[in-house]
Parts: sequence; C-alpha cells; structure tokens
Amino acid sequence: MIGTITRQQVEDFLFQEAALLDEWRLDEWLALFDTSTTYEVPTTDRPNEDPHRSQYYVWDDYELLSARVKRLKSKHAHAENPHSRTRRLVTNVRLGERSDSSLEVRAAFLIYKIRDGNVDQFVGRYEHTLAANGAGLKFRKRRAVLELEVLRPGGRLSFIL
Repeated sequence: MIGTITRQQVEDFLFQEAALLDEWRLDEWLALFDTSTTYEVPTTDRPNEDPHRSQYYVWDDYELLSARVKRLKSKHAHAENPHSRTRRLVTNVRLGERSDSSLEVRAAFLIYKIRDGNVDQFVGRYEHTLAANGAGLKFRKRRAVLELEVLRPGGRLSFIL
C-alpha cells in the first residue's frame, strides 16, 4: 500500500496532524503513531548528531511519547497549564525514498506559540518516516529539526513541535 501513497495523501495526513495538535486533541494525535515509533527533536546546535551520542531536546519511543501526552494533559505540566495556543503551518511537502513498508517525507514548518502575552515562532523542517496499514498512514519516525540558532531566553519546548 505504501507504494501507492500520493503527496496529496501525505499532505492531508500532515495537515490533520497539525490540526490535532493546534486543537489540543493529544490522544487522537498519539493514535497517528506506530508503536515502534520515535519522536525526535535534536538541539539547535547539533541537529545532525546521533541521538545515542548527543543531547536532544526530545528523543522518545512510543512509551515515553505516551507518558508525555499523559503529562501534558494533566495538571502536572505546569508550563502548559493552561496549554499554549498554537498555529502550525506545514508546507513544501516532499516525498522521498520508499520501501515496501515505509516512506520518507520532508516538509517545512512554522509554529506560532501564544502564551502569557508572548508570541514565539519556531521555524524548522520535518523529517518523517511513515508507514501504512489498513487504518491509514502512521508515523514510524517523527523528527522536528529547528532552524533556530538558539531558543529565546526563557524559551522552552514545553509543547509538541
């Protein structure tokens, strides 16, 4: 099935994912992931480093990602209680290599995060590996690479890129 996936279908999947995050529908967002997934956000100074040998802002497997979602939805996520308002723009979607079971996808993103009177912008690129099953597309790897040189003073990644 992965061999017949079109760019339009991938765009629809990524746009739906962005809407789920902007609407804080985190359980539905988590359902977009394969249970063998990784969710990665490398640091701004070393975006191409191996996560086994370098620090990352986020390097979650499915279990950690599930715990992250649970925490964000609880009152224990003080930095996101109440949660930030966000608006995600996803563009320049490109399909890459395909195998029998996966598809590489690249896209650009701009995320506006509104909280406490501040509007922060997060610019970057997505490097995803998607898989397909009877239920549709799933993330096998979701990687958000920030194009920022640094996070602004006091800036934090308390939400999901």
